[in-house]
Amino acid sequence: MKSAREQLDILTAYAELGSYRAAAVLCGTTHKTVRRVVERRSRPPQERAPRPKSTDPYLPLITERVRTTDGRISAKRLLPLCRAAGYAGSPRHLRRAVAEAKAAHKTSRRVYRPWAPVPGEHLVIDWGSEAGLHVFCAVLAWSRIRFVRFAADESQATTLRLLAECLETIGGVPAVVLADRMGCLKGGVVANVVVPAPGYVAFAAHYGFRPDFCEAADPESKGVVEHLVGYAKRDLLVPAGGWSTTEEANAAAQAWCAEVNGQVHSEIAAVPAARLLTERAVLRPLPSLRPAPAPTAVRTVDRLRTVRFASARYSVPGPFIGQRVDLAVRGGELVISQRGAEIARHRLVGPGELSLEDAHYGRSATPPRRALRPRTPEELAFLALGPLAEAFLRQAAAAGTPRLATELGAIADLERAYGREPLLAALERALRYRRFRAQDVRAILAAGSGVSRPTEPGAPLAIALPAVPVRPLAAYALEPTP
Repeated sequence: MKSAREQLDILTAYAELGSYRAAAVLCGTTHKTVRRVVERRSRPPQERAPRPKSTDPYLPLITERVRTTDGRISAKRLLPLCRAAGYAGSPRHLRRAVAEAKAAHKTSRRVYRPWAPVPGEHLVIDWGSEAGLHVFCAVLAWSRIRFVRFAADESQATTLRLLAECLETIGGVPAVVLADRMGCLKGGVVANVVVPAPGYVAFAAHYGFRPDFCEAADPESKGVVEHLVGYAKRDLLVPAGGWSTTEEANAAAQAWCAEVNGQVHSEIAAVPAARLLTERAVLRPLPSLRPAPAPTAVRTVDRLRTVRFASARYSVPGPFIGQRVDLAVRGGELVISQRGAEIARHRLVGPGELSLEDAHYGRSATPPRRALRPRTPEELAFLALGPLAEAFLRQAAAAGTPRLATELGAIADLERAYGREPLLAALERALRYRRFRAQDVRAILAAGSGVSRPTEPGAPLAIALPAVPVRPLAAYALEPTP
């Protein structure tokens, strides 16, 4: 069997000489071999029938699982399913089959079509976060003007404030503001249709644009602003290494926006700042004033005189129980108001915490006090001695006095022999020294006036002392000092 190189030499010699024997002499072989090589070369190649693979019977299972998971399932997790279906091949063969199924799925999972933005039509906004900073990004779709600012939170008040600043920077209002399904701007979802929050609706009506929302968990539908978020992180935030205050971060963001908006954009092959001058002619005019801060949320006051916000509870006055109030976050505080009138203000607390004011409940917080309900004759007789007996009973119970009911009955019987006043004085002394048995009270009564009566310390003793002459230290020296 001639090698591939020898066959190539034979074919070259035959092509030059045109004779089997001459080519055989030149290549050192027989004319029969030359003829066989030439004839084999002239015959059309025979295609081999594809060999069956061990994964072929399980391709429907693999394809279905790749389709239902949108190509995110791995061959490692598919292997147990295929084993259960009878697959006996190696994991390596299965990985190849899964890779081919994923490649085929990518070509058919979604049809992409370039978006042709219209001047003055869309402004796309989104939030991002990096290194503890929240970055607000907005892009005017046609001119590609980019707006980036930093903030301490992603609340509705902060989002609307930055959106108002963005519109003022652009110099007009687009027809539609396209946003992600932010919790601060979303009031609810019905049949996959987003209901904007009331504060966002009032803001949009004031500026004259239509609020729109992207599909859920679909960043591909807002790729223009997703790219800006990543670009701002890579080109602005990461190289700077962070800032000490939000004001410094926003100053750097303004300078960065001026830089990138003044350069040629690779997608539109034009300068965004120059295109904005053209697009500004079709933008809606800005209102003369910014709208009043919209409420962050609306809540109903519950029976505990509290409202719940961000998994924390805040108190309000009692007359507002069952009524709806407006909540707004301003400068680290939660302002609770109704019809524009402020009714309570609290410092923001963490989830699960409480912020309560004693004035809303009419008293300060005190531990619960259990009422006394005497039932037996002994209890009735003892508690008839007055408040001192009640304090004695509570302290004795807290100390775990054994057979307390019997002891109380025996103490009450001492009134017959000694009288009420001596017994109350003995109870007071026993309570002070925490002696709760009847024999202790009896011993105090038997001692009578012989026991000591500790009193509170009096005022400091003030005595006028005579003045003492003061001598210098040099007077005590053994030798005269130079």
